[in-house]
Amino acid sequence: MVTFRTATKSTRGHTPLSGSVASDNSSAKDGSVVKHTATSVVTIDRFIIEQERLHPEATGELSGILYDLALAAKMIANKVRMAGLADILGAAGSENVQGEQQQRLDVLSNEIIVKAMDHTGRLCAMASEEEPGIIQIPEHFKCGKYVLLFDPLDGSSNIDVNVPVGTIFSVVRKITRGRHGEMEDLLQPGRRQVAAGYILYGSSTMMVYTTGQGAHGFTLDPSIGEFLLSHPDIRIPENGRYLSVNDSYEQHWDDNVKLLMRKYRGLDTDRKALIVRYVGSLVADFHRNLLGGGVFAYPANSKAPRGKLRLLYEANPLAFIVEQAGGAASDGRQRVLDVHPTELHQRTPLYIGSKKDVELATLVLEGKKELVSA
Repeated sequence: MVTFRTATKSTRGHTPLSGSVASDNSSAKDGSVVKHTATSVVTIDRFIIEQERLHPEATGELSGILYDLALAAKMIANKVRMAGLADILGAAGSENVQGEQQQRLDVLSNEIIVKAMDHTGRLCAMASEEEPGIIQIPEHFKCGKYVLLFDPLDGSSNIDVNVPVGTIFSVVRKITRGRHGEMEDLLQPGRRQVAAGYILYGSSTMMVYTTGQGAHGFTLDPSIGEFLLSHPDIRIPENGRYLSVNDSYEQHWDDNVKLLMRKYRGLDTDRKALIVRYVGSLVADFHRNLLGGGVFAYPANSKAPRGKLRLLYEANPLAFIVEQAGGAASDGRQRVLDVHPTELHQRTPLYIGSKKDVELATLVLEGKKELVSA
């Protein structure tokens, strides 16, 4: 397994690219330092290679998966940019396994990722939010020792109105003995992830990922077609600024959830009010809060008592990233990464972001008397 050391420079905002990136130093195993100066151009390929060299035991397979996902991200980014000019906007006329209307870009993004990953020999299986079961590796291709789970285009209902959308991915190690991946390989708790990340297709295209040694962000420079290191060692503030929640569901929330939202807004308490910002694309809301601090909340409600977001494709990978950035993620009762999945398309409530804000959610939802009365 490849593990990466974190960069030493902490980033909370965007670093202008303009042909260079911020200085960043990484310590090697022998005590030497890999230096990235103010004039360095650190591509995602270079960053991965340099980190892999720090670990002689690495086979390069996980690095290869990250390369392949970066390539798929460039292809999807190109399709998203062209969506208003090409005939790829709107509904595809079909539903996914969740019973949701599929958008044309949903279907296209799913196909791009599958075709970019199924022939590399690094994966034994895949699973997508858009498909009902395991996506097996074709017989004429070699199988590897990793499993990829992904949401090909999160927030796709916003495509037609030009709101940022994203891709989310999770990588776990195969635990069964057969050639192909089995359901047991996919239904692993989030703490067993070896890599996770997301790609945001917005005013710029950005890829953020972790392999368990910090969260690092790369911005796509369209002039050269490369992801450049722009956000080394992202750290989320312990206390956030933003609250991201769809409060149109308030009538369906229980009393503890309503109380929590009042506390977030600074009502009936001395707590400083959070600024409400909600886009409706999970990746976009999460990305803003990761950099600026805050909490994204999608509570369970009477219409969706098990929650709405997908544990394996959305909650787990983002929880891995936020914990590596110093934040937290809870389903309202326990740490998201400790949940044992029982279904491929299992849903979950989600409270994710700055640590203090997520801790407040867990305490209030548990009905702690001292907080309820505070």
